[in-house]
Amino acid sequence: MFSYRHAFHAGSHADILKHLILIHLVEYLQEKPGAITIIDTHAGAGIYNLKDGFAIVSNEADCGIYRLKKFAQDRAESSNQFDESIQRYLECIEMENPDNELNFYPGSPFILARLLRPQDRLKLFELHPKEIDILRHNMGQLKQVKQIDIYAEDSFTRLKGLLPPPSRRGLVLIDPSYEDKQDYRYLESTVEEALQRFATGCYAIWYPIISRRESAALPERMKKIANSHARSWLNAELRVENTPGERRLQASGMFIINPPWTLEKYLEKALPVLVRALGQNSGAQFLLKSFEV
Repeated sequence: MFSYRHAFHAGSHADILKHLILIHLVEYLQEKPGAITIIDTHAGAGIYNLKDGFAIVSNEADCGIYRLKKFAQDRAESSNQFDESIQRYLECIEMENPDNELNFYPGSPFILARLLRPQDRLKLFELHPKEIDILRHNMGQLKQVKQIDIYAEDSFTRLKGLLPPPSRRGLVLIDPSYEDKQDYRYLESTVEEALQRFATGCYAIWYPIISRRESAALPERMKKIANSHARSWLNAELRVENTPGERRLQASGMFIINPPWTLEKYLEKALPVLVRALGQNSGAQFLLKSFEV
């Protein structure tokens, strides 16, 4: 249960897809002045050193954020501009690397904390006994620390107690490791309960695309739950390669319940850019589906 450490995957293509979408969701919700509550169910350590520790064991950032940054730089040099669809995301990463050297990759907690307005709240869950201490230390360095609550609890059972938030406006990021196949079952029951308590909340669910029956079925299960509550949804997937026998994660997806109307148009521009930037072979592709109530 506690073998997973997100630092192994920091800055990977899966992180890029997740955080690109997450930033768009937060900034859309912040277009209105009312407070929002953001909940991250599996927070990790908050920020990761790409030059040391677990990150250099897998070096997933090499085919992820490093590759994307080089792509953006090459585009800027040739056309004197970034791709607008990825520029905001890159700005959030560069915020943690002021010397222009890409040494640190911010996880969801750091990205979300930096985006908070004074009226917003961020709630983070982490169960790993070592990771939770690192998370508390890292988040304690931020000026937004007083707006952040950290829980060493199981988010699958605790989440419903935080819903609905006082302002009735919120975003929930659910991104377990799925190392335990029971996570798929827990995810379904958690989303079902959350929608019963807070039907209008925005739910962003990350999942790996791997050769496991539960993984293949997850998008359809989420569609069924969203449809049963008469909620709109959007499903985005990014595959960077299709190499049989390769053990590294080659694709991942995001399933969003109650997506903003702007998200699909945004991803129609951003996903082709990610395929060009991160694609390893001809199997690189994206998927984008949505349903509007």
